[in-house]
Amino acid sequence: MIETGALWTVIGLLGVGTFGLRFVFTGLIGDRAMPAWVLRHLRYTAVAVLPGLVAPLVVWPEATGGQMDAPRMMAAAVTLGVGVGTRNVVLSICLGAATLYGALYLLG
Repeated sequence: MIETGALWTVIGLLGVGTFGLRFVFTGLIGDRAMPAWVLRHLRYTAVAVLPGLVAPLVVWPEATGGQMDAPRMMAAAVTLGVGVGTRNVVLSICLGAATLYGALYLLG
C-alpha cells in the first residue's frame, strides 16, 4: 500500500496538472480564434477517445479475467457495423448494449 502522504502528494500533483492542461486552452487561448488546422484535428478527439476507452474492455475484459469472449466481440462488431452503416452514435451504442446483454444471457 502507498503511504498516506505520498498518496495525497500524487493526488495533488495530478489535480494541478489536470487544471493546468485545461487552463491552457480555456484560460490562456480560450478567447482567441484557433487556426483551421487545429479545429480540423479537434473534430476527431471524441472519435479517438471513445474507442480508446472501450477497446480495453472488449479485448481484456475484467469480468472474464482478461480473456476475450464471444459476447463482447459480438457486441463490438454490431456496434461498429451499425455505427459505420447508420452514422448514428446513440443507435449503435444501444444495439451494441442489447447485443452484449442478449449474448451474455444466451451464451452465459
